[in-house]
Amino acid sequence: MNVTLTAQDHTTIRTAAFGAVTLMSFAGIAGSAHKVATDGTLAYAAATGAVGHVLASKKNDFKLSAKSAAALADQVLPALTASVHLLQEQDAEEAANFRTTVVTAVEAATRAHKGEPGPSMAAMARKITEALDA
Repeated sequence: MNVTLTAQDHTTIRTAAFGAVTLMSFAGIAGSAHKVATDGTLAYAAATGAVGHVLASKKNDFKLSAKSAAALADQVLPALTASVHLLQEQDAEEAANFRTTVVTAVEAATRAHKGEPGPSMAAMARKITEALDA
């Protein structure tokens, strides 16, 4: 695995990954948005490969500024798709690793609620998965 990522690539990947968890917290606002965000973000601690290194970086080079889920989705969903594509160009396994890492964080975020995720969380998880697969 030999992936060379630019500073902009790092920013795109971090925006996508942490933005996905933030979108889940917007969708889970009826419960505990903080717990959703915490559980989702903590899942990134187990990330490996080039993606794990990017997510473990303490660099705060991305800004998730939005006052609504719609505005945040406009920023994050394209970043998810772009991240998969830029990784796919260099290493298909690393692109799959990114997808699995984000899906794991989304699943962790949905488990912050007891029982099945509500319709809004399930819909947001589907939108995130669709962006990863686009």
